[in-house]
Amino acid sequence: MNTLLRYRLAGSLQTKGFITPIRLSYSTSCLEDAGKLKQDDQLHGYKVNKVTPVPDFNLVAVQLTHEKTNAQHFHVARDDSNNVFCVGFRTTPMDSTGVSHILEHTVLTGSKRYPCRDPFFKMMNRSLNTFMNAMTSSDYTLYPFSTQNSQDFKNLLSVYTDAVFFPNLREMDFRQEGWRLEHEVVHDSSSKIIYKGVVFNEMKGVFANSENIYVAELQRKLLPSHTYSHVSGGLPQDILNLTWAGLKEFHRKHYHPSNARFYTYGDFPLAAHLEQIDSEILQHFTQSSLSLSVSTEPRWNEPREYTIYCPPDTLAANPDKQTTVSINFLLNSVLDPLENLTLSVLCTLLYSGPASPLYQALIDANIGSDFSPAAGFDHSLKETLFSIGLQGIHGDDVSCVKDIIWSTLQRVAQEGFPEERIKAVLHQIERGIKHQSSHFGLSLIASVMPTWNHDGDPLLCLMVNDTVNQFKECLNSPTFLQEKVQQYFLDNKHHMTLVMTPDSEYETKQAAIESDTLSKAIDSLSSSEKEDVYNNGLKLLDDQNGPSGVDCLPTLHVSDIDPKVKHVLLDHVHIDAVPVQLAEQPTNGMTYFRAIASITSLPDDLKIYVPLFCSILTQMGAGDLNHRQFAQQVDLYTGGLGVSPHICPHHSNRHGYEQGIIFSSHCLDRHISYMFSLWQDVFINPDLQDLERLQVLVNMAANNMALSVADNGHKYAISASSSPLTPVNMLAEMFDGMQQVKFLKELCEKGDWNDVCAKMSSIAAHVLVDTQFRCVLNATATGLQTASVAMDGFLSSVTGGIDGLPSCVEDENFISSSHKCHYQLPFPVNYCSSSVKSVHYSHPDSARLNILATLMTNKFLIKEIREKGGAYGAGARNSAGVFSFYSYRDPNTTETLKSFENCVKWAASGSFSDHDVDEAKLGVFSQVDSPVSPSDKGLTLFVRGIPDMLRQQQRDRLFAVTKESVVEVAKKYLEDENMMSSAVIGPENGSLTAENGWTIHSSNLQ
Repeated sequence: MNTLLRYRLAGSLQTKGFITPIRLSYSTSCLEDAGKLKQDDQLHGYKVNKVTPVPDFNLVAVQLTHEKTNAQHFHVARDDSNNVFCVGFRTTPMDSTGVSHILEHTVLTGSKRYPCRDPFFKMMNRSLNTFMNAMTSSDYTLYPFSTQNSQDFKNLLSVYTDAVFFPNLREMDFRQEGWRLEHEVVHDSSSKIIYKGVVFNEMKGVFANSENIYVAELQRKLLPSHTYSHVSGGLPQDILNLTWAGLKEFHRKHYHPSNARFYTYGDFPLAAHLEQIDSEILQHFTQSSLSLSVSTEPRWNEPREYTIYCPPDTLAANPDKQTTVSINFLLNSVLDPLENLTLSVLCTLLYSGPASPLYQALIDANIGSDFSPAAGFDHSLKETLFSIGLQGIHGDDVSCVKDIIWSTLQRVAQEGFPEERIKAVLHQIERGIKHQSSHFGLSLIASVMPTWNHDGDPLLCLMVNDTVNQFKECLNSPTFLQEKVQQYFLDNKHHMTLVMTPDSEYETKQAAIESDTLSKAIDSLSSSEKEDVYNNGLKLLDDQNGPSGVDCLPTLHVSDIDPKVKHVLLDHVHIDAVPVQLAEQPTNGMTYFRAIASITSLPDDLKIYVPLFCSILTQMGAGDLNHRQFAQQVDLYTGGLGVSPHICPHHSNRHGYEQGIIFSSHCLDRHISYMFSLWQDVFINPDLQDLERLQVLVNMAANNMALSVADNGHKYAISASSSPLTPVNMLAEMFDGMQQVKFLKELCEKGDWNDVCAKMSSIAAHVLVDTQFRCVLNATATGLQTASVAMDGFLSSVTGGIDGLPSCVEDENFISSSHKCHYQLPFPVNYCSSSVKSVHYSHPDSARLNILATLMTNKFLIKEIREKGGAYGAGARNSAGVFSFYSYRDPNTTETLKSFENCVKWAASGSFSDHDVDEAKLGVFSQVDSPVSPSDKGLTLFVRGIPDMLRQQQRDRLFAVTKESVVEVAKKYLEDENMMSSAVIGPENGSLTAENGWTIHSSNLQ
């Protein structure tokens, strides 16, 4: 539920349900060292509280307290080279000024030991990190990173801890990251004064998505008595009330070691971490007695109901069905692991998947387009909650939806759940424990923090099997779950109905509020204060243009990077004439299957339907099972059956690419035969004739894609700007860009479900039989043996005629072109992109362009577009034969497009150093060498066709990149502005007109 409330950069660590570990070989060193510690041992100012082996995850947990400050430390020793550090604080804002969010940004802009500009972004290219981020939740703020290099770990730990405990918190940085009054053109005092600020613009973008409005108001109204009644990320108009003094006071109050929770994970020694944290940070503090606890929400005597408003969705297929309604229940304390598991299972049984009663009653009824935002069980706050409802309904159906929810809960309280459903949910928990993840350490802190943040024992979050066994004992009472439905839902007075309906004047009203606030602010300024606005703008600009002072920051060097690729031992065989790649890996009793089927023979008029086909194929039923029965079997025996479009440029043929559909699934080894039996039913006898079910799924797909534009506008802008440049990107735009958004919208408006059904059947005939097909298995040796036998039966029944199609399509007649398109959508911010054709993977210039993209991002674009322009994000990338620039949640358009052009001039003029190039190499290699879980080993070869020889060649070329070669490729590929293709997604703009060469797509995509 709280994904809305995690703000900085792109990654959210919030997980629903259970942690998904990567189980590696059991190491003796780090585990034995941790295991030697005993309760009450003293270590660098810390006292050991508890040492606990957790064999389920092959780890040893060590809990410590720093005696001088009472800082808590949770260390997880594990044979995992992807080491993690995190420091978190309980942060309890009592208003919606976004103080905790803006503080999270501002502490990272310079500190006592590292007083340079924005060391956070600077360290991204002085490090081999596998993850760097910071995030604000409703009641805590986290600062995590991960790396596989021990010196890098020390460097990042020093920068992170100095940032949070000794930040400079300059007024200038507050004005940049939070908000400020400034002239639209900084150097022109006659230009109008406007609001600027990174977080201010970010949150305008956040609340451009009506789902985010709904989630924020749901929490505020269900928990109105304390910090949860406020938006920790900040409401745009409330952000304008935050002062620099208020920011500093919030830091003084909340960012103290006595309110800190330190977390370390991996195979690096604990003692070194503790010594560094104590010597650099904690020795400078004493214990604070300040209490920041979150009070328990007083329970209501009567339920409540509220109505809120949102902007209309111009992308909605049915403009008359844009109302959302849900019923929301406050449940129990997050500190009770057994009750949390019970409620998690119960809520999953109630609403998750076609076999659940609320899904059948709400989704299958086709009243709305999907569940309401935040539907499900949420355990991220001090008290858990459950939300259920529908979005995309007619306003007249609100009462109907409420009645359906209550009648369904009453029926479940009387009848209970089928035993097979309970087994399926417990199976998913068991599978989740065993399932691989290359970022287990990061997932772990996200999972334990809601409990630990409120003084619960983080260790209990790791004892999943113990809690599951307790739950199973509770199930000995045949009415256990029914009693919980009665207790938490039917007898619970603390529930709230929330209705959200569109207001056609919403954007106008919001703009008027901001305009009125701005006018009053300007009118209140004296002449000297107006001069201060102008002069402060110039000072900030001078500071942004000044030297970055990065010499104070620690750094790794290119020589620290391993020059060789890490090889994966693979076997390649044929089973029933189908090529199969086998990867023997320590997958912890799990088998992972993928397959790619070609769509080369598919007629062009059907290709735009491929994404829809993928989304519905395993959701319609198969064999002799309807969609509910089939979903039940999938949950009982697998982790899900995935189907998605596959587009991949050829690594060495500039005209070549592969187009297909990729199938994926995994299961416990004991269920291998069941998994392939399910796939066999899907391939041989999919049920594609259920028109009612088809309509539900198409409406759901259209709704979800339309809603994704507001939060992922940069992705859609990049796709739109790239589409005319190469056939791969044109197909990608068709499958996953604004073209697909428009197509699904029109499909729902037309409502010719018989025709859609026929199209689905036609695609199935081309893709599921008699097509080129290849597979991969990742498993242990035993798992591979079992899976090979099961796969033999599967392949012998579904494949044939595989030799007649080329795997690589060549489109030598494609003519690259450029365009400028503006998708006018009623957002308060913009998403801009410009793209130009580049080269394929094995081309000698590919490595140089990759370095150039990282160099441009960190040395030019972030400064010009984010720091100066106020956008939340900006960057460049080289991918799939296209070099792209982009901005994210950007208040500007033409200025940003000009910055893209200026960035090219900057690079072509060589306005950077050899050291800058080396830093860019570190940034690129941190991505190239990111950890890969055993389940994914070998996929670079299988999916992209790139062998180790080419990977090593690319690696060697990355090492060999020089400043001169970067300048050369900047001139060679980027200087011709006539070849640059651009796209903007955002509100109407008088500068982007047909007279200026722009193609305008109105808000309904016409």
